[in-house]
Amino acid sequence: MSKKMRLIASLAAALAGAAALAGPAAAQSAVKVGTLSCNVASGWGFIFGSSKAINCTYAGVGGSYEHYVGNITKFGADIGYTSGGILVWTVVAPVAVMHPGALAGNYAGATASATVAVGVGANALVGGSGNTIALQPLSIEGNTGLNVAAGVAQLSLTAGP
Repeated sequence: MSKKMRLIASLAAALAGAAALAGPAAAQSAVKVGTLSCNVASGWGFIFGSSKAINCTYAGVGGSYEHYVGNITKFGADIGYTSGGILVWTVVAPVAVMHPGALAGNYAGATASATVAVGVGANALVGGSGNTIALQPLSIEGNTGLNVAAGVAQLSLTAGP
């Protein structure tokens, strides 16, 4: 099998895993409560993973905005360099209105991305307040550089200024 076919197969498997992780959270009686948009710092992937700082804005359905800071860490294959990027998630929770700071916490799930000049990726994460918040169904990721990554992602958020 060629390297390109192995890469495509690996990314497809990671996306399937991400969809499987997103399924149980979506099956609960959950409500879309807003969107989380994050600016991701540039950096290198070091074969077995990477960690990058993030700065996020949560836009609630009712027009409220909150700021969060943290980092996203990827474990698994992560090789190459990306300049700063953007991640956007739909936020799904068991309640229609969340209290301020409710997104603070730790999230985990599957990740896959590929960048050749311009990149795309998918990250399905569950966590937050009592592991009841899902960042899904999949994030939209945009970055530039030369990188390939697949594995497990961990996101840590704290309420920002």
